[in-house]
Amino acid sequence: MTTPKPAFKRVLLKLSGEALMGELDYGIDPAYIRRIATEVKTIADLGVEVALVIGGGNIFRGAGLAQAGVDRVTGDHMGMLATVINCLSFQDALEKQGCYCRVMSALTINAVCEDYIRRRAVRHLDKGRIVLFAAGTGNPFFTTDSAASLRAVEINADVMIKATKVDGIYNKDPAKHSDAVRYETLGFDEVVRKKLAVMDTTAIVMCRDNDLPVKVFNMNAEGDLVRLINGENIGTTVE
Repeated sequence: MTTPKPAFKRVLLKLSGEALMGELDYGIDPAYIRRIATEVKTIADLGVEVALVIGGGNIFRGAGLAQAGVDRVTGDHMGMLATVINCLSFQDALEKQGCYCRVMSALTINAVCEDYIRRRAVRHLDKGRIVLFAAGTGNPFFTTDSAASLRAVEINADVMIKATKVDGIYNKDPAKHSDAVRYETLGFDEVVRKKLAVMDTTAIVMCRDNDLPVKVFNMNAEGDLVRLINGENIGTTVE
């Protein structure tokens, strides 16, 4: 049986921090991370160059801390550090799968990870290493979705893949509305105009202005990431 040829050479996968909780209410579920790491290894073994951005919402969310009274800049920096924790945990899971990977942080934390340098990141990818981008953009007021869009553009990714808890983008919340309809394809301007809650506007506009397609799929559907990489019509495509 012939192995399908991947539809993409270099991808950036955006995971929310909440995704790492699995069935837990808080923190990191090692079993769930192992399962995702297995799928990431599978696509890397196909020859795909993989980078990841992971949110920090399972530990801290800067905007939420600000609403609770913490200074917004301080809260955002706490959120950035949470993404470093998540990236280190995911690095550990990948290494236990036999992968070579690097964590690169937008904040200088030399004791645990590398500084983010674009050329070095691209070099790691060229050598087949999986790269995890931590600490967002290193600036407050920017989400990890915006950081993912920025990094995807910087490394010349073929596509940005956003993992969610549903199988694409819907016209309304499918958890609350049984008649919600899933889109197969959307234009960037349509996402902004309809205010579809897939990514913040900054992230959407950056992808639009740099002709970077976005694919949104359900990370909880085991095997869908591999099928998406192999060109199957999974989730919603924004382009």
